[in-house]
Amino acid sequence: MKFFIKTFGCQMNFNDSERIKGILKSLGYEQAQSYEEADLILINTCTIREKPDQKVYSHLGEYRKVKEKNPKALIGVCGCLAQRAGWELVQKAPVIDIMFSSFNMHQLPELIHQAQAGYKAISILENPPEDEDRLWEYPTVRDNHYCAYVTVMKGCDKNCTYCVVPKTRGRQRSRSLESILSEVKSLVEEGVKEIHLLGQNVTAWGQDINMHFSELLYRVAEVDGVERVRFTTGHPKDMDERIAKAMGEIPQVCEHIHLPFQAGSNRILNLMDRGYTREEYLEKVQMLREYKKGITFSADVIVGFPTETEEDFEQTLDLIEKVRFEQLFSFKFSPRPETPAYYMEEQVPDEVKTARMERLLNLQKKILSEISKAYEGTLQEVLIEGEEKGKLVGRTRTNRWVALEGPEELLGKRVLVEVLKAHPYSLDCRLLSVLP
Repeated sequence: MKFFIKTFGCQMNFNDSERIKGILKSLGYEQAQSYEEADLILINTCTIREKPDQKVYSHLGEYRKVKEKNPKALIGVCGCLAQRAGWELVQKAPVIDIMFSSFNMHQLPELIHQAQAGYKAISILENPPEDEDRLWEYPTVRDNHYCAYVTVMKGCDKNCTYCVVPKTRGRQRSRSLESILSEVKSLVEEGVKEIHLLGQNVTAWGQDINMHFSELLYRVAEVDGVERVRFTTGHPKDMDERIAKAMGEIPQVCEHIHLPFQAGSNRILNLMDRGYTREEYLEKVQMLREYKKGITFSADVIVGFPTETEEDFEQTLDLIEKVRFEQLFSFKFSPRPETPAYYMEEQVPDEVKTARMERLLNLQKKILSEISKAYEGTLQEVLIEGEEKGKLVGRTRTNRWVALEGPEELLGKRVLVEVLKAHPYSLDCRLLSVLP
């Protein structure tokens, strides 16, 4: 029996798919090279914007053809769209045999058995089940042998007016420190060098179990064999001095952070219910720069939130100029059903969103070109993660992709390189030495 998984969305979804692969491998399934040869097809969905929703329906239409050749083939949908739409999605796409959400991935074996018996195996829960932690008992199948995502918390307690995460992922639940460290130790034994801590709001880890995220950073870095630590996604409201101080004191924590600001206008931030001002965001950026020398930033930004004026948008551009992000994930506002922003008046016309987005991208392109040029001639530490087109590839501590010539024996090693030429999102480098 073979399975195929198509994943949309954030790193959390990709890590969830790695967990699902582990569950399926434990059931005796093998991974198919394409959906055409699969006995079980799963789509792990995102619903943060409208576009991923539409892609799911398109893929389901394509996957229907598999059933014509293999009537016993099963088609499943999981993730955030499944949680939000539930039976409505099944009614629109009757080809679906299995459906579950991030709450109950661990129930997949039972759902497969139900579907094989001829039933619609649909299990969408309003709240996480009591045995949700059973998920951590299953193995995880990862494509990257040297860098591993580790989910440390699920859900979010924030109430951003545009966001469906609390509804689709639930309120925040911190995974226990013991469970996290156990997985990290196992990963290191398997050869993993970089640990990437994940959560919808990872910097809020511990708030519900009387701990602080900084404690987790120290404890993960203490595991023998952990050479690098990253984390995604932090919320500016929870980014405090204890975290910044820990980042500065722990050498394994990389000089990069993803810290979404979403808008540069205080009026829009208030309408979004983000819980901070532009001034507070900029203060936290400065604090991080003081504690973690050489730190770089990436962020998310929304263009065209309801009532956004030209002045509001100019404030967003100004913030981008001030911070100078290494990477910016920009999105046109997409109204999601059952969120407060969906019902707000004065929705910004799409042509205005498009024009503003173009201006934002042009500004970011200019900033990125200047930042990239500054890399040329510098020395960088790189963890070699794989091979592409005959070259070794890896990332700097500042999260820049690097390509260089070298033997495959360097896979999984940290090396010192010289940057020869910088491109907008990658660096061409020359190998200098292997680091101890």
